[in-house]
Amino acid sequence: MLTSIYKKIVTDFSKITLFFLSILVFFSLYQSKNFNLDASSDALLLEGDPDLKYLREVNETYGSKDFLVLTYTPVSSFTEKETILNLQLLKSKIEKLTWVDSVITVIDVPLLKSTDEGLMERLKNYKTLAYPEIDRERGFDEIINSPIYKNYVISEDGKTSGIVVYLKKDKRLAEYLKIKDKYFSQSVESGLSKEEKINYKKFIKEYEDYKNLYNIRNHQNITEIRDVISKYGENAKIHLGGIPMIANDMMSYIKSDIVVFGIGVFIFIVLTLWFIFRNLKWVLMPLLGCATSVIIMIGLLGLIGWKVTVISSNFIALMLILNMAMNIHLTVRFLQLKKEFPELSKNESILEASKKMILPILYTVLTTICAFLSLVFSGIKPIIDFGWMMTLGLIVSLLVTFLLLPSLISLLSSENEIGLKDTEKSLITSSLASFTKKSKIIIFGSTFLIIVFSVIGIFKLEVENSFINYFDKETEIYKGMKKIDDDLGGTTPLNVILKFPTNSEKTKDVDDEFDEWEEDENNNEDKSKYWFTRDKMDKIIKVHDYLESLPEVGKVLSFGSILRVAEDLNNKELQSLEIAVLYSKIPDEIKKEIVSPYISVEKDEARVSIRIKDSLEDLRRNDLIDKINIELNSKLGLEKNEYKLTGVLILFNNLLQSLFKSQILTLGIVIFGIFLMFFILFRNTTLSLIGVVPNFLAAFFILGIIGLLKIPLDMMTITIAAITIGIAVDNSIHYIYRFKEEFKKIKSYNKTLDRCHSTVGIAILNTSITIVFGFSILILSNFIPTIYFGIFTGIAMLLAMISVLTLLPKLILTCKPFGEEIGNL
Repeated sequence: MLTSIYKKIVTDFSKITLFFLSILVFFSLYQSKNFNLDASSDALLLEGDPDLKYLREVNETYGSKDFLVLTYTPVSSFTEKETILNLQLLKSKIEKLTWVDSVITVIDVPLLKSTDEGLMERLKNYKTLAYPEIDRERGFDEIINSPIYKNYVISEDGKTSGIVVYLKKDKRLAEYLKIKDKYFSQSVESGLSKEEKINYKKFIKEYEDYKNLYNIRNHQNITEIRDVISKYGENAKIHLGGIPMIANDMMSYIKSDIVVFGIGVFIFIVLTLWFIFRNLKWVLMPLLGCATSVIIMIGLLGLIGWKVTVISSNFIALMLILNMAMNIHLTVRFLQLKKEFPELSKNESILEASKKMILPILYTVLTTICAFLSLVFSGIKPIIDFGWMMTLGLIVSLLVTFLLLPSLISLLSSENEIGLKDTEKSLITSSLASFTKKSKIIIFGSTFLIIVFSVIGIFKLEVENSFINYFDKETEIYKGMKKIDDDLGGTTPLNVILKFPTNSEKTKDVDDEFDEWEEDENNNEDKSKYWFTRDKMDKIIKVHDYLESLPEVGKVLSFGSILRVAEDLNNKELQSLEIAVLYSKIPDEIKKEIVSPYISVEKDEARVSIRIKDSLEDLRRNDLIDKINIELNSKLGLEKNEYKLTGVLILFNNLLQSLFKSQILTLGIVIFGIFLMFFILFRNTTLSLIGVVPNFLAAFFILGIIGLLKIPLDMMTITIAAITIGIAVDNSIHYIYRFKEEFKKIKSYNKTLDRCHSTVGIAILNTSITIVFGFSILILSNFIPTIYFGIFTGIAMLLAMISVLTLLPKLILTCKPFGEEIGNL
């Protein structure tokens, strides 16, 4: 029944099938206008990370704005009039951009030592380097030695300044994020009702649409500020940094990668098909199959609203590679049948080829889907999305392969198709066949050495990675982050939130002192009048000094920084009343910038802000976080409920630490799933074990290489092992399936091996070489993890091919899973 329906679809009514597929292609091209990319920080977070929720609460309390950072290294000194003027002009131009809220530069820093007035007068009437009458040498000396501004707005050597460009807050996007978090929390805690699920689906569509607009605006903003920078680059070396800039440039990288990977792999496929078939017709038909699958997939992604991230930017290349392998196997089988059975009609050969290839290709697709679906359990959003995306892509490729390609062959090939020429004369596969039969000790000995090598390397695997090292050294992202890391106090933020007992520090002595205040000083009702005690200040300073002593830490800022400046100006240690008075007298403009971000009187908290030098080679983030958590308790005597760490470093570390768990979990799922599929396909435990060994060997070998080379696991490299197994196992299925089929006729293991190497072995060789070269295209990426992914997956596929054409047949010859040979009966 199914055979007759399939016959009508691909042979009897092939033109109608092609017509409907053409309509689907045009519909997909139309939907591709909704195909979008995502390079937001959300794409680099663990789903439901509680530390993210806490960080957002902290940002709400202490204030947080998106910002860009410019590193400004002038030709002349910052004390020179020309440098001051250039900075003023640059600042003025940036401030005029409609999306900029404010700009802070070294010439905006309050100079409090430039006069001999009292502290309060200095605070109210402060001057900056931009003032004409100021003693610039004295003022610059104050800034470069300031506990607040050194390594913050000015480098230690005084040659580089940081320009902070605060962006106007997008209130709508902030509200969307709150609603999104609320929905997520509810779904985890109590679940969503049917109506809430419908509303959530509508909300997500609205949220994604707005995010697309936000990304477009962000791109325009970055383009505008780069235009401004380019006009002021003659007298200074300027680098742009900051999360909005990184997000924008990563979007550009994703777009570039998609185009470069797609075109590069397409060219390799054309060359491979020409090498195999040497006939334009047989190049064109598989090529159309590959292109159709990709176009339909892009249309589906646009229709569904699924966004491509930097992790999934290689999905087009992967789809082309995997679809090409299916097309080659089906086409080669058709041509082999035409050669072996010339009496078969064209349509009979098509149906027979489809019938013989449907199970092995179906199972190769299912095993590859199993590999990609294992990524869903990683807990890392971009990897999860990548897993689902490739699963859908493989289903599309399977359907297109068995609908489009047979229809094209039926329409375009002739009844007297001559088939493949000289299939028995492949020097490589015939040499491998001969080597396999004669070299038992070499094959098994090499396998044992590879296993030992892999185990040693796997035990050396680590996840410590630097975000800065994800990018090529010539990219603006790398240059900007490196400059900030080296000269302006580090790049990765970490916060220590100190929690004080509510009202416990309020004492009668402090109240008595405040009774002497004038009545208009808040009538003693302001909580801050008793909040600023010496005990609290000493605790903040103690934590500040401890953090500053750590070699991995760059800039540390806290209320202790401000207090030290005030005490330096007063030449004495300030007491509770004096600190409280100082707090009340500080102008709101200064308080907003240098006090409010570090003190929350309302919540009885203080924030110590740290930046970590992300580019340090020996930086161990998890160890550093554990050390701070332990030593705040053991060395500084703080109770564990009196402090909490939060920040981007924590989120990034959570992501890194989850990689080990993800690697073990995904590999475990892949191994079990593929073994189960082998058993269902072949109904033989021995054969199932034999089939998976060469592929697991290739995957573990690559992990071993990564470990021995001390390349840390990242979001791309953790997918290599699972994907390698999923793709490489296709070759094992095709080889075993063909061996089983041929052995029934030949009844000789050695002769069957020769037969398989000269038929399916050639298809395996051709597809594997194309896959290896296809993955090599990924080295053209600007994203270092993608380069590693391309290199190591290519090497793994090469080893897997060699294993399938040597180790696998040797295991079959040794174990004889198909029964005894006729001569041995």
